[in-house]
Amino acid sequence: MSANTPVQGSDAGPADGAGAGGIGQSEVVAVVGTGTMGQGIAQVALVAGHPVRLYDSAPGRAEEAVAGVAGRLDRLVEKGRLGKEERDAAVARLHAAGALAELADAALVVEAIVEQLPVKQRLFADLEAVVAADAVLATNTSSLSVTAIAGGLAHPGRFVGLHFFNPAPLLPLVEVVSGFATDPAVATRAYETARNWGKTPVRCTDTPGFIVNRVARPFYAEALRIYEEGAADPATIDAALRESGGFRMGPFELTDLIGQDVNEAVTRSVWDSFFQDPKFTPSLAQRRLVESGRLGRKSGHGWFSYAEGAERPEPHTAAPAKAPARITVRGDLGPAQPLVDLFERAGVAVRRKKGDGFVELPSGGKLSLADGETSFEYHQEDVVYFDLALDYEKAGRIVLSAREDISPESLAEAVGLFQALGKQVSVIGDVPGMIVARTVAMLADLAADAVDRGVATAEDVDTAMRLGVNYPAGPLEWAGRLGHRRAAALLHALHERYPTGRYAPSLGLVRRAYAEEAEEIA
Repeated sequence: MSANTPVQGSDAGPADGAGAGGIGQSEVVAVVGTGTMGQGIAQVALVAGHPVRLYDSAPGRAEEAVAGVAGRLDRLVEKGRLGKEERDAAVARLHAAGALAELADAALVVEAIVEQLPVKQRLFADLEAVVAADAVLATNTSSLSVTAIAGGLAHPGRFVGLHFFNPAPLLPLVEVVSGFATDPAVATRAYETARNWGKTPVRCTDTPGFIVNRVARPFYAEALRIYEEGAADPATIDAALRESGGFRMGPFELTDLIGQDVNEAVTRSVWDSFFQDPKFTPSLAQRRLVESGRLGRKSGHGWFSYAEGAERPEPHTAAPAKAPARITVRGDLGPAQPLVDLFERAGVAVRRKKGDGFVELPSGGKLSLADGETSFEYHQEDVVYFDLALDYEKAGRIVLSAREDISPESLAEAVGLFQALGKQVSVIGDVPGMIVARTVAMLADLAADAVDRGVATAEDVDTAMRLGVNYPAGPLEWAGRLGHRRAAALLHALHERYPTGRYAPSLGLVRRAYAEEAEEIA
């Protein structure tokens, strides 16, 4: 089971037949473990046309799971997503196994049991003595090493990770994970099988967190860090990432949905697996939340209360302010350049002059895109920072930050300018890198590092993040829009202000920044 955002997907996607290299449609697929994930994987294989066997070590669980899968197929028929004849044929192919020996003719066995390494190792040792020599053995683990699970097998080459996302029948992504000893032909067979099942598979090596749970850590970590610094409250941070960043859910509401204990455990597992690399450092605030028993929706309280009648806190929103009649844009605003046209369309007179890329307000204040620096560093100037947006025209909210003693006139002009575009405006504390820009830069950094280390291709990383956690754009795609040099420079600035190693840009991102510069020169 994976701690990620639910996204829209297809309920049923039967393949017409096995593609080249995949498990044949007439071949048996066995699923060990009959919880939510095990039943979901069984349903996917069943609707794709395979005979399916379900096994669970607890007596009676396999029979209950067969009934559960049949019930879900009934609901698909009621919704018009599956024909009754298809449903009947599928149920006829689904059987409960009373012992592992009944899985002997399976061409593929997928394990979805408890996330405990010794338990999984014992299961696969037992399976290896039962199934044929050419059967593929797969684990659905989301947190354990595929290599370690296969470590005690006589033939680890046929072992692979098939990490589905919950709920498996709905979510399209499958991470196909090659352990250290996985035969490339076996990984390809697993990949083609997932594709035949109507899924979107991505390939990756056996790294902590695979693709999604490795690259996604900054989405949670940076929000928590900004909260811990007292720069903004959870509701405002969530609103910024939703309404400006384009994410479907903010990190605080999302971790409440996932479960604070589950999300923190994944973060801690990745951090420990990377030998406590500072880029993955867990949050003390989240630790205290877990210790207090506030685990999110399932406990009735997390960052927000879910008690009956409880009102969700509103994000901080600035009071209406008068927009300046004219502004001066000095230089290119980079990814924020579309704002210039939006200002003019809103009736603000815009003068263009040479400069370093900022907006000059009538009061003399400067309005700059988040760059990793802070307003208080410019104590002789009124500098207001504004955050990155996925699409400035569509964004419903813009976040500003400024030092505490900034001129009220400059801040009001900045607020009014964005309100003139029809945006809600949130003013937060003077935190470097702001919210969206800082989060995107860190996501891009971990994504570039994963590609640079051979974990996955750039295309697969972006695909995994769009489909696995429903990001509005892949991190590397977004880094291309932001500019790799700008992302690297923002992280360099953050690293100067937080010299722990957390924000030091990876060589993968730095290489892209230099390549981008060389291309511009050429």
